[in-house]
Order: sequence, then C-alpha cells, then structure tokens
Amino acid sequence: MTWVAFALVLTGVLLNAAAQILLKAGVRHMGVISLQLPVLVKAGFSLAINPYILAGLACYVVSVVVWLLALSRVAVSIAYPMLSIGYIVTAIVAWLYLGEQMNMMRWAGISVIIVGVFLVARSGAGAG
Repeated sequence: MTWVAFALVLTGVLLNAAAQILLKAGVRHMGVISLQLPVLVKAGFSLAINPYILAGLACYVVSVVVWLLALSRVAVSIAYPMLSIGYIVTAIVAWLYLGEQMNMMRWAGISVIIVGVFLVARSGAGAG
C-alpha cells in the first residue's frame, strides 16, 4: 500500500470515528430516546438542528468521498479491515472525552485489533 493510499484509508477511518463521537455527543444530553412516535418526532426535530449531529453527518459524507478515493487505490480486502482502526480510536476518544469506561477486557480486545490490522496491512504490502 502506498503512503497516499494509506493516508486516504486512515483519513476515511478517522472521519468515520469522528462522526461516531460527534453523534454520541449530540444525543448524550437526550438520554434514552423512546420509541413512541410522538417522542421520536420531537427527538428528530431536536437532532436535526443539533450542531454535533450535523457535524457528525458531515464527517460521514466526507468520509464516503475519501473512502471512494481509497478504494480506487487499495484492494477492498485490505482496506475494509482497516476500518477496525476506527474501533480503537473511537474507544479511546470516548474514554478520554466522553467518560466511557474501559476495562482490561476492552484493552485486550483493542490489542487484538491492533495486531490484526498490522497483519492485514502487512499481507497487502506491495498490493494495490
């Protein structure tokens, strides 16, 4: 994988992770959203004007464009597993900035993901 291809994949992954964090920040103050229609409609209007939600959706849109550029350079069997980097980034950012709990089992899982991403990336060395 070239540096440009890697940068595109990583940018797409980071934009996707940013979208998740922004969406969580947007719904955080609302608590659990009930599935009753009147509550859903009210929540929908509230979320539609929430700056965090709008920023998260914008990150998704840009990430799709970046991802298409990445897929034009990298085999999907290499690029798609790289999305796992997003799990790592999202978990750490949620822990640091949203106060979500991280226990040893989650850290172990993140370690396994890191090893897996490394192995997949190495398996595609020179491919693309």
